[in-house]
Amino acid sequence: MSEYSLQQFIVDTKENEQKNEFFVLETERVLEVNLQGQVWAKVGTMISYIGDIKFEREKISEQGFGKMFKKALTGEGTALMKATGNGKLYLADKGKKITIFNLDEEMLTVNGNNLLAFEPTVQWDIRLMRKISGMMSGGLFNVLLEGKGKVAITTHFEPLTLKVTKERPIFTDPNSTVAWSGNLTPEFKTDVNIRTFIGRGSGESVQMKFVGEGFVIVQPFEEIYMATTTTT
Repeated sequence: MSEYSLQQFIVDTKENEQKNEFFVLETERVLEVNLQGQVWAKVGTMISYIGDIKFEREKISEQGFGKMFKKALTGEGTALMKATGNGKLYLADKGKKITIFNLDEEMLTVNGNNLLAFEPTVQWDIRLMRKISGMMSGGLFNVLLEGKGKVAITTHFEPLTLKVTKERPIFTDPNSTVAWSGNLTPEFKTDVNIRTFIGRGSGESVQMKFVGEGFVIVQPFEEIYMATTTTT
């Protein structure tokens, strides 16, 4: 078989039918969900599926009035869809790298823009970044995930995990911050002056500060987070 033949390409890129875990990395940028029931995923991330699968955007009855109120109050939030049925579901988000975590009664806070999918056994809630709202284009929101089950997140390129200790706080760019351990609560350091408003600032006028014991995941890319809307 020729090295560059169409047949060789098909062999090299075809799906791996031997994988049976609920979440499987088909490639580093494509998530395979072996669905027998339901899964929550970010709206717009379905690229293909095999089998009998139905898609429905989140409703008030599925997340509660409290979460809907948080979104309506600030215009922030992430639009989720519920995929239900049996088959193989393939998810991807703008070609970003995918990482899978298996939570075991643990907490993880994920930037809403970096959340790809999670099992229905995982509990979730929206965390509003009140102090930073209005400081950044599109604002900033996060999703607290906890309990047992698999979670898939996305990053631009390879992620870097930084350890936070009481002796060594970590400062990050909000646009590069992907996730952090659920026990941490970020503070915000601002350096806004007249030069910032006339375009002569450093471009790093707002930073997130993490203090305590835990970790922070960052990506080597500054992503602008735009607010999204949800339907009821």
